[in-house]
Amino acid sequence: MKDQKSDDKIEEKKDTDDKKKVETTKSSLPASPSVRRLARELGVDINSLTVSGESGRATEDDIKNYVKGRLNSGSTVTSPNQKNLPDFKKWGEVEIESMTKIRSITAESMTYAWTTIPMVTQFDKADITQLELFRKKNLKRVEEAGGHLTITSILVKVCEAALRLFPQFNSSIDLQKKEVIYKKYFNIGVAVDTDRGLLVPVIKDADKKSITKISKELNDLAEKARTKKITPVEMEGGNFTISNLGGIGGTAFTPIVYPPQVAILGVSRGSMEAVYVNDKFEPRLMLPLLLTYDHRIIDGADAARFLRWMCEALENPFSMIL
Repeated sequence: MKDQKSDDKIEEKKDTDDKKKVETTKSSLPASPSVRRLARELGVDINSLTVSGESGRATEDDIKNYVKGRLNSGSTVTSPNQKNLPDFKKWGEVEIESMTKIRSITAESMTYAWTTIPMVTQFDKADITQLELFRKKNLKRVEEAGGHLTITSILVKVCEAALRLFPQFNSSIDLQKKEVIYKKYFNIGVAVDTDRGLLVPVIKDADKKSITKISKELNDLAEKARTKKITPVEMEGGNFTISNLGGIGGTAFTPIVYPPQVAILGVSRGSMEAVYVNDKFEPRLMLPLLLTYDHRIIDGADAARFLRWMCEALENPFSMIL
């Protein structure tokens, strides 16, 4: 009888140990601290992932694929760091509205960008007095081709030229492989304000297109975005993005980088300023430009050179072809 009791205790202890072992294994899926932090920030239970790393380790790609799958299925991922909201009804009437799919995806992608990319914004101003005269002079010509010559369409071409001179701005970084991917093509995204939220159509191969052709394509894509006719393909593959809020107003803002891109150009409203030129003050049309960049791959000095080059190109467009 004593031996039987001893055997039962040994078996019970073994079952308990096995259970603890299973629970420990389940709650301690191998992953680096950075991967665990990303999972916490995006509200992902790391133990529910389908892992692809060596020795069963979870990777950032596993988390991204999980989030993408949730978004495609209509589910959302919430941050566990958000505190419970108070009952706003205690203070007055409220109206609750579900997020649209575009707003939900925007919220998720911006949260990911803000929490994973160390971003810095560089500010500068371009004297576009002569450029504005050129733009107005050629408005009708571009309209006859089906486009609308705007500062944004001109900026697409200037950005493309700048990316060729500063290739680190036309790159993406892979922290898992410790690699930098330099793209040899030039696709420029342009943020468009719609009644459903912000959409970013992409001008593909901007280096192979004239400003007139870019103006027409941008006009067509913006119209598609506003009338719900734009396709996902037309919003994919961007290397660099322009966000122009000048038509609305404001003096400056700090745009957020769209990963896996490493930089974005913000544009605010131009205004007439007194500028000291040729030993006297003259009224000049000055355009605020704001460059937000990923500090993991781009240094501050390079960002300042990039933006200053863009300003000089806008002030003297012929400098781009020298």
